[in-house]
Amino acid sequence: MLVSFPRLLLFLFSWTWGILAATPSHEEIVGDFFAKNGAHGGSTSNHTNNWAVLVCSSRYWFNYRHMANALGMYRTVKRLGIPDSNIILMLADDAACNARNRFPGSVYANPGRGLDLYGDNIEVDYRGYEVTVENFLRVLTGRMEPSVPRSKRLLTDAHSNIFVYMTGHGGNEFLKFQDNEEISAFDIADAFEQMYQKKRYNEIFFMIDTCQANTMFSKFYSPNILATGSAKIDQNSYSYDNDADLGVSVIDRYTHYVLEFMEGINKTSHESVADLFATYDFAKIHSEPGVRSDLFKRPLADVRITDFLGGVSQVEVGAGTPAVAAGADDTAWAEDPAAPVETPHIAAESRWQGTENTTTETGPAAAKSHQWRGLRAWGGLLLLGALVGWVGWRK
Repeated sequence: MLVSFPRLLLFLFSWTWGILAATPSHEEIVGDFFAKNGAHGGSTSNHTNNWAVLVCSSRYWFNYRHMANALGMYRTVKRLGIPDSNIILMLADDAACNARNRFPGSVYANPGRGLDLYGDNIEVDYRGYEVTVENFLRVLTGRMEPSVPRSKRLLTDAHSNIFVYMTGHGGNEFLKFQDNEEISAFDIADAFEQMYQKKRYNEIFFMIDTCQANTMFSKFYSPNILATGSAKIDQNSYSYDNDADLGVSVIDRYTHYVLEFMEGINKTSHESVADLFATYDFAKIHSEPGVRSDLFKRPLADVRITDFLGGVSQVEVGAGTPAVAAGADDTAWAEDPAAPVETPHIAAESRWQGTENTTTETGPAAAKSHQWRGLRAWGGLLLLGALVGWVGWRK
């Protein structure tokens, strides 16, 4: 007995539906891959790109250490994978070629001069008298003239994590810019609120090294901002060491010990900001660093350093994959200034490897998705079997 055409169509439809139900979607394939191959205890951040804004607000030779602070942080974020295209560096840039510099074209952060922070591999976006309060606020808020080139713009979006580092001379709720003007804690707080309203960030990590630094983040009121500073109100921020040949201090204590911690981190490190904050020691820093996390929604133990200071190898299903950034110099930040050392796990690491963060759904929602996919597959197969049995019985 021949099967009628409608029954044949019903049979083919059921068979096709069963096959499609049993076949995982592209999103599920990608999710399964990263769920199986991602490191245990992966990042909880859902960002897709990292940016850094590094500001040295001082100028003149006697502020050499502030330039070294910013350049040391610049070297670190590049080594961890943030490309120059995603770094805004604001620097007076008057120390490397100063007439009093016995080592022209170089900036060192330790008396032994084992690591040149200046070299020939830096890109200064705002230099000299371009380092102003107005330009800094324009960078943050994106209020730029059309003629401003891309390299001077902070081209962030709602999926961007931003690391903002500032260093210079300051006081209670203000930071001086080149001994000419000041930015207040209110100015920065309002700029961050504009960024939030315009969806220019996912999360911000704000770090500042100056006297009474903790007062600079006391006025923040926008969500998803984590802040830390070198000294509380009425406390100074102190230099780490002097170089007799240069005749000036070469780095500040707080930044020195932060950078020393960073040298134990590579692009795939699981070290968290809680681990960094746990290293704060008054005996070493000579001031009391502060942390403000009440505006930040994630537990600090779950926030990797590389969520802000590292390159992102992020997968966003349906939106493509951003390029992984190249690293920079891998020479370690040495506690012994006369003998910079290579950190083995950093030196052996691929320069092109980013921090593996994914937007893969995990937890109960992912389990439900897998269960539903299985039910669909079995349902299709049972329906197909029933139709085949019914057709056979009709014969």
